[in-house]
Amino acid sequence: MTEIRGVALDVDGVLTDGTFVWGPDGEEFKSFSFRDVMGVSLARKSGIVFALISGEASPLVERFAEKLGITDVYKGCKDKGVALREFAERHGLSLEEVCFIGDDVNDLPALTIAGLPAAPGDAHPRAKQAAVYVARAGGGRGAVREILDYVMDGESVAKST
Repeated sequence: MTEIRGVALDVDGVLTDGTFVWGPDGEEFKSFSFRDVMGVSLARKSGIVFALISGEASPLVERFAEKLGITDVYKGCKDKGVALREFAERHGLSLEEVCFIGDDVNDLPALTIAGLPAAPGDAHPRAKQAAVYVARAGGGRGAVREILDYVMDGESVAKST
């Protein structure tokens, strides 16, 4: 059993439901669940470090990170496995001590190396297959909170190799 000390999150489809809206002037809107926000806040207070790893380069990713006090932000990321390794190294963590939450095939490089790979309940089937923990809740609808509660309750276990 390995304690999870770091959590990296995909954004679209994990912290959001995977949709966005464009305003009349081209501005982008995304919605985030306050349950997930509370989960991140509580986990940070318990000492867990966080990163956001997104394939998108939206300014909303940085704004969300700033609101939550997350300083490790990887935007426009083409290989999320590389970003996850950088995050772990930056904080002196082994990959077994890191949870990655992803929802689609572009998250597989990170899901396959994380100590606790996790996915929202509405994730792509290949992401669910790679996950040790699949939330009942969907992306942007409390899945992150559910997974963080699992981690903080001490029920998390490292993926067997």
